[in-house]
Amino acid sequence: MNLSLYSAATGMESQQLNLNTIANNLANVNTPGFKRSKIEFQDLLYQKPSKASGIDSGGGNITPTGVEVGNGARVSATSKVFTQGQLTSSGEKLDLAIQGDGFFEVRRPDGTTGYTRDGSFKLNAQGTVVTSDGLAVLNGFQAIPPGTSAVTIAENGTVSLTSPNGTTSFRLTLARFANPAGLRSMGGNIYEETPASGTPESGQPSEQSFGSIMQGYIEGSNVNIVEEMVALIIAQRAYEINSKSIQTSDEMLQNVANMKR
Repeated sequence: MNLSLYSAATGMESQQLNLNTIANNLANVNTPGFKRSKIEFQDLLYQKPSKASGIDSGGGNITPTGVEVGNGARVSATSKVFTQGQLTSSGEKLDLAIQGDGFFEVRRPDGTTGYTRDGSFKLNAQGTVVTSDGLAVLNGFQAIPPGTSAVTIAENGTVSLTSPNGTTSFRLTLARFANPAGLRSMGGNIYEETPASGTPESGQPSEQSFGSIMQGYIEGSNVNIVEEMVALIIAQRAYEINSKSIQTSDEMLQNVANMKR
């Protein structure tokens, strides 16, 4: 059996998934709070058609090497890279960016809690702070009453509301995970907790290694266009080389078939 056909096919399939991942990163280069995905590969099982390394070849002699033939590659994971994105000033009082570790909590339509780094928040008709999709923001946010003239949010999460009735204040919290790469992407800039991510830990901004809150800023995507374009070229070349392996294997099998003529 010509294993090169199957090995090259697994390589092409893996590079196709690699291309899909890179394309998704590039498509979200302007998505607030987006975290790029990184693809990871593994080699497949090996066949040992003759001898293996480390066996006794007689007379107490141990073979230093053996014969192993690989069966190609596969994608083992596509993990999120939670490095800091660039902060861009927006001037909006409810645009919040986390500089450092932490997530905002939102209430999803089914009542469960989602987590996001996208801090482009708005007010709904009831004065509740919500996301662009209308999901209520938790983290200790209180309703902002009508007539509020100023909303000031400090780096430590202290929110001060100024209205004709005076000034009131409360403090926000953030959530973080032991393994944020284990969070499940749900779309809409929302992640959900999984057994791999661990349970969320709650804390106040600028304390106990939690990040600080920057009012009037939006955290952009952490996608580096130059790096993604280089990865795109590498994926394309790897795909072409694997397709060339299939073509070469086909030509060799054609030569074997022609030997009977």
